[in-house]
Amino acid sequence: MSSPILFVIVGKNEPLFEAEIDTYTGTTGGNDLSTRQNYFVLHSALDLVEKSAWTTNSMYLRVVDKVNHQQVSTFLTAGNIKFMLLHGGKGEEVVRSFFNEVYGYYVKLSMNPFYKYDTPITSLAFENRVRAAARSYLS
Repeated sequence: MSSPILFVIVGKNEPLFEAEIDTYTGTTGGNDLSTRQNYFVLHSALDLVEKSAWTTNSMYLRVVDKVNHQQVSTFLTAGNIKFMLLHGGKGEEVVRSFFNEVYGYYVKLSMNPFYKYDTPITSLAFENRVRAAARSYLS
């Protein structure tokens, strides 16, 4: 059984969406200490994301940080929204495919006239689609 995967969408000032995913069941998992540590790892990687964003024109920034056998992969949208994934070393193409699918969902959500840009995402349909994509690509 693999460790839980943490996926966060970060806006300009705050997290917009968070999902801790057990890829086998699709449910939330992990104890409180590991969850806090995972969020700390992602938060500390934000500076590395900002730094690496200036060194490439690609939206997929690949692995920007490695901590305790876990890797932080990042996808940066044109609107400077960061998709960050903390995982245990998944393949690069698999992570890229996951990010591309979630980016498609995010674009559809952002075109919704009832969604205000850079606000927390509360759509249950969006969350279910992200969890299904994680099970599909990252399990």
